[in-house]
Amino acid sequence: MSALDAICDKIDARQRLSAADGAYLFSPEVDLHELGRLADGVCRRKNGNAACYNLNAHLNPTNVCIYRCPLCAYSCDEGDPRSYAMTDEEIMRRGQEAEAAGCTELHIVGGAHPRKGFDWYLGMIRSLHTAFPRLHLKAWSAVEIDHFAHLTHQPVREVLEMLMEAGLGSMPGGGAEIFDPQVRAQVCPRKADAQTWLNIHRTAHQHGLRTNASMLFGHVESAEQRIDHLLQLRRLQDETGGFQAFIPLAFHPEHTALPHLRRPSPLLALRTVAISRLMLDNFDHIKAYWISLGVGVAQTALAYGADDLDGTVRYERIHHDAGATSPEALSVDQLRALIAETGREPVERDSLYGRVGRGMRDQG
Repeated sequence: MSALDAICDKIDARQRLSAADGAYLFSPEVDLHELGRLADGVCRRKNGNAACYNLNAHLNPTNVCIYRCPLCAYSCDEGDPRSYAMTDEEIMRRGQEAEAAGCTELHIVGGAHPRKGFDWYLGMIRSLHTAFPRLHLKAWSAVEIDHFAHLTHQPVREVLEMLMEAGLGSMPGGGAEIFDPQVRAQVCPRKADAQTWLNIHRTAHQHGLRTNASMLFGHVESAEQRIDHLLQLRRLQDETGGFQAFIPLAFHPEHTALPHLRRPSPLLALRTVAISRLMLDNFDHIKAYWISLGVGVAQTALAYGADDLDGTVRYERIHHDAGATSPEALSVDQLRALIAETGREPVERDSLYGRVGRGMRDQG
């Protein structure tokens, strides 16, 4: 029996794949289309024929950041001609635009500004929630939560409790990058390490706060380091059950401090999506984030284990600053058409993966 046959038998028997299995699946001798078939089968077993999207907008309130990670093209130092920090009026205007567009979610992440106190970040959540209570606020990566804990000299649980009281609805999965410390030393040496990231999400789950998880692939990491990252997420999900979705993010080297690296190929992106679906047996959803992967690859990923295209994504800056050539936004009609073209059923979801029922004429 070949190694792939043994893995197929495990998948058919709903047995968990090992680290060695995952590393083998990244080898070029494993046919990508066969891998996609396996991942698609697991996806359909979990989610049927549905593929989901949501109506969301992004808010990146500042690009000034103390960490200045080599992998990041978005952040800059204060005083840089590109630097900005949005005013309260600009922030509230963004919330108004999201609500007027029919969005159900505002996704908020940005930089760790050296001269903005926690009250600025907390007040942003409170003001937006008060003014637009129907908008679900998915905000602040674990890296930002760690920064808030240092600013306030409070434990993470206290920081999260204050944010939840102000209106925080869930957390995104950013800042995970690759958990391996040698990789982090090269691509994000100054920000929260892997255990801090994992502990913050553990604490969020213990408080009933649902979160996402991510992995930035296609830079200096090895296949084994990707699999280690997935296994650490799988272990935490075994413990808490608090992750909603996993998002594999393709690295964009343009305008970063690592411009000599090549952007990961569409084939590697599809392989990573498929392997993520197979390894993360305790995650309900795998997201093909079209901003990062590109629209065509994200659509194709719906046949390689993904069941979520993310959303309309108005005003995203972080990936576009790094050279993403995807559109600035997609309409609901475009998202539904992309999903339907693959033979899947387009389903609008809310931020907690409940189905949203509304007529087509209301979807803008």
